[in-house]
Order: sequence, then C-alpha cells, then structure tokens
Amino acid sequence: MDETLETSLLEVLDSSQLNCLNENDDHTLKHILASKKLNSSSSYLLSDVDEQLLVNIPFNQSVRIRSIVIKSSVAAQRPRLIKLFINRPSLGFDDVQDSQEPDAAQVLELTEEQVLEGKRIPLRFVRFQNVGSLHIFVASNGGDDETRIDGIDVFGIPALGGTKDLSGLRKEED
Repeated sequence: MDETLETSLLEVLDSSQLNCLNENDDHTLKHILASKKLNSSSSYLLSDVDEQLLVNIPFNQSVRIRSIVIKSSVAAQRPRLIKLFINRPSLGFDDVQDSQEPDAAQVLELTEEQVLEGKRIPLRFVRFQNVGSLHIFVASNGGDDETRIDGIDVFGIPALGGTKDLSGLRKEED
C-alpha cells in the first residue's frame, strides 16, 4: 500500500478510554496523547515501579494499522522489547508477561535508532486488520529502572465497512 494514503490514527483515538498501567502519576499517557498527534511538547510518559508499561490505545472506529512510532529521548530509558496486542478489553501484566506470538499480535525488538529518532516501525499488516484497540506492553528498556516515552503515533487507515464513530451520536427527542 502507498504510504501516502496512510494517516495518523490518533485522530480516531477514544481519549476517554485511554489508560496505562504502571505510569508515574506526574507523567501519564494522557499527557502525550491529549493532542491526538505525535507529542511535540515537553510532556512524556514515565513508568512508576519498574521499567514495564502496559499502554492501551482505544479507537472510536475500526482501523487497519501498518506502522507505529515510539519515541524516547533517553537511550537508557527507551523501550527495547515490546509486545503488541489487539482487541483485548482488559489486559494486565499477568496476561502479557510470558505471551509470545501468535497470542501477542507481534513481538518487536526495537533498535536505539528507531526509538531515539522516532522512526516508523512497520508491523505485520495482516495481523492488524479491524483493530478496535491496541495494547503496547513494554517488557524491557535500554537498561534503566524507568521507561520514558516522549511520543507514540499509530499509522494506517480506517477499516472500510468498519464501525463508524458513534461517540457524538445522541438520541433525538420525539
């Protein structure tokens, strides 16, 4: 598919359902995704107790994901090993810790260059069709006690024939 037809899917992010397990109270996922575009502010997501994070990115319509961007400005705190899961209503660390493909839609070892430069990371497109939510499990990082993510973006296309955005729909009075 032509990359020019792809768009940032953060435009169809369901902000009200956004959450992250093990995030620091002062540096949350909502801070870096509130603008529904790749974060360019000084805000960042930081893990709390250890390096692991479990990010839930819900969409308000079905999407097809082709690539993601995970950006970090600190090499030792960058995500290194991530596992991606789709369409799971609720996931906890026990659910994802030992998961491998195909239970996880994809397991990726990220290079320092990909994360520090915010490069697009191509995904196995066939596994990311008709996606309602994307979970990103950061299993390990560059060696620090905390993981820092400065920005996340998801690229692809809205799924044809998928559900439409119903978030603004209201019942008309008779």
